[in-house]
Amino acid sequence: MLRINLKKLQNGSDIRGIAIEGVLGESVNLNEFTAGLLAKGFVTWLSENTGKSAENLKISIGHDSRISASQLKNTLIQNMTDCGVSVIDCGLSSTPSMFMSTIFPDFTCDGAVMITASHLPYNRNGFKFFNKDGGLNKKDISQIITYAEELEENDANEACNKAVSGTVIQADLIKVYSDFLKDKIKEGINHKTNYEKPLTGLKILVDAGNGAGGFYADKVLAPLGADTSCSQFLEPDGTFPNHIPNPEDKEAMESICRAVIKSKADFGLIFDTDVDRSSAVDKHGNEINRNSIVALASALVAEVHPGTTIVTDSVTSDGLTEFIEQKLGCKHLRFKRGYKNVINESIRLNNEGTDSQLAIETSGHAALKENYFLDDGAYLATKIVIKAAKLAMEGKTLDSLIEDLRQPMESKEFRFAISGENFSEYGDNIISELELFAHVGPGMTVTFPNYEGVRISFDTSNGNGWCLLRKSLHDPIMPMNIESDSPNGCKIISNILYSFLKKYDRLNLTKIEDFIK
Repeated sequence: MLRINLKKLQNGSDIRGIAIEGVLGESVNLNEFTAGLLAKGFVTWLSENTGKSAENLKISIGHDSRISASQLKNTLIQNMTDCGVSVIDCGLSSTPSMFMSTIFPDFTCDGAVMITASHLPYNRNGFKFFNKDGGLNKKDISQIITYAEELEENDANEACNKAVSGTVIQADLIKVYSDFLKDKIKEGINHKTNYEKPLTGLKILVDAGNGAGGFYADKVLAPLGADTSCSQFLEPDGTFPNHIPNPEDKEAMESICRAVIKSKADFGLIFDTDVDRSSAVDKHGNEINRNSIVALASALVAEVHPGTTIVTDSVTSDGLTEFIEQKLGCKHLRFKRGYKNVINESIRLNNEGTDSQLAIETSGHAALKENYFLDDGAYLATKIVIKAAKLAMEGKTLDSLIEDLRQPMESKEFRFAISGENFSEYGDNIISELELFAHVGPGMTVTFPNYEGVRISFDTSNGNGWCLLRKSLHDPIMPMNIESDSPNGCKIISNILYSFLKKYDRLNLTKIEDFIK
């Protein structure tokens, strides 16, 4: 069998690969062989970290709607039970619910695997691993791969060489998880006359993008009295025929915004494929996304935890900082891209004595301290639903919570591909030299502190905004975000930056060149 470099399947704290043929030039590398090695690598890792032998481990497995999910699930089950592991087959699930299978009393699993590749194209798939402490980190995934490589090298696994195979049982995890969320809503609203159906009178549109999130309309909101008849794309379909299940996708957000207006819903909720991310739409069809979803989540947390520190990713706007610090009275720590980076920083702050109740990316990954710092799109949606119901009793709507959020007049994002080898070193050099350029250039100020790339503020005569140039977390790409509070400001800033960047012949600057023409 053709040897596959397992390290190339690691994507930060996830495993991601090509699971089925169908896209020209993309060969399958997440197949029965590699998935089987990774399954046994996880068993080895979990056994080592729990002190339990493989035959005493209990691992849950779930998946989203991807068409390759069934084959990969069967491969994981076969290889884990070969090791003697007891496996719970959870079927169609969400990523957050898989972690909760280590918490719920009816499950209490030692570990869990979610089969998903988030919003990536239909031919991709991957694994997210959990133990009782949460999602595994990058170094944990590296260790699992090391174990898997050793198994491939030795063509044997002593820890999985059991005379008795493990067992497999099926369980409806989504029902248990939905009941958990329903109880949160009932307790949170605490309706005095209609406790069991506190959402009666609310029309809520859910867009699952044909991913795994359709349960939220049918098993959480509707049983509590909400009218969810206007919801769309709830049926699981791994070809994603309507739009990419991704709150950051322009087409997806336009689709739900139109649907909210057409149906006259009170608000809408949209999930990504595996429901670890979510965003919202207000009754007027305005998206509550990116900076706005961060502001909304911050407002919900600030009500209960005044003065707490909100940790976000690096591309948030200056207006969001003003909202968090001046309107809400909290602190804003603008950190790095990557949901695990943001979550881990919030956890670190708490461990050092600084209260931090929320870690959130503009992508819609939101993790609350009260919920195990689990990035859970359905849990954030639940917090939004509770507040929306309370506001409705006062004759108010969701948008009233963030009406003081100052939005930039313009925004732009470029992604510059880097050609050639040693792209990371090349990108570091560009960032260092851009920082020097900004220090000596007129009208520019390097922002400090800054934890990723270089962030520069531009005065009113030089675009009246800011830019952030950074390296992609995993790919040979340098994303650049620009925002301005003046007409044509992004073009002014882009021209200044292009005058610096054009000397780097390994950068593909076509997009910015087209923009400034």
